[in-house]
Amino acid sequence: QVQLVESGGGLVQPGGSLRLSCAASGLIFSDYIPSWYRQAPGKEREFVAGITSAAGNANYADSVKGRFTISRDNAKKTVYLQMNNLKPEDTATYYCKFRGAWFQRDYWGQGTQVTVSS
Repeated sequence: QVQLVESGGGLVQPGGSLRLSCAASGLIFSDYIPSWYRQAPGKEREFVAGITSAAGNANYADSVKGRFTISRDNAKKTVYLQMNNLKPEDTATYYCKFRGAWFQRDYWGQGTQVTVSS
């Protein structure tokens, strides 16, 4: 069945880097637009970054622009979020999302915790 398996989260000091991965299975990768969201305790889930499957065009939330990079590997059916110069305010649970490019269907990963602390 459809699964989005996330990995790469952890504890990192401010200024450090992490790379999150979201590996998809059970779906046609090119039919979906991958993105990343995050949610901190007591706060709403917010958009972080997205990338089109077809052309690779990316967009970012202002809070992460210039620090985070979203990418995908079509052969591996995996989307990545490279996070550099991490800040404490980046602490959250990060979720990958696959949105149907031409149809109404969303899949979510289970989330991976990112904690930025000294």
